[in-house]
Amino acid sequence: MNTLNNRRRRRLNNDINVVPYIDVMLVLLVIFMVTAPMITPGQIELPTVGTASEVPLTPVEVQIDAQGRLAVRLREGSAAFRPVDKANLPAEIQALAAPDAPVVISADGQVPYETVMHIMDQLRDAGVARLGLLVNQNAQARP
Repeated sequence: MNTLNNRRRRRLNNDINVVPYIDVMLVLLVIFMVTAPMITPGQIELPTVGTASEVPLTPVEVQIDAQGRLAVRLREGSAAFRPVDKANLPAEIQALAAPDAPVVISADGQVPYETVMHIMDQLRDAGVARLGLLVNQNAQARP
């Protein structure tokens, strides 16, 4: 009699009933299908090459060599560097280019960082708004 009771016992059913999930999925699908045509796509206006308002200004380059001497030039074609004193640097830059022209500083690797910062401070005090550092990305790293 014990064996009959064991046969009649029910085993646990570990299956998941997915029918309600399928119903919810179909309702959501219908909602998205109905609302998708009602959404208006946004307009994106991409810039074109021919609409540039003005030509960018040629930057002025300030070069600091290993001995700390300064030289200035316009960064175009074959312009040569002109030596300049530290005290006359802002006046030379203003005489060389437009007031809102960018200024880039290129310094030798042996020049102390403090010297470069003093030049940057001097140019900022003189009213140079667009100031940057010129980096040689092709230079070999020093050990």
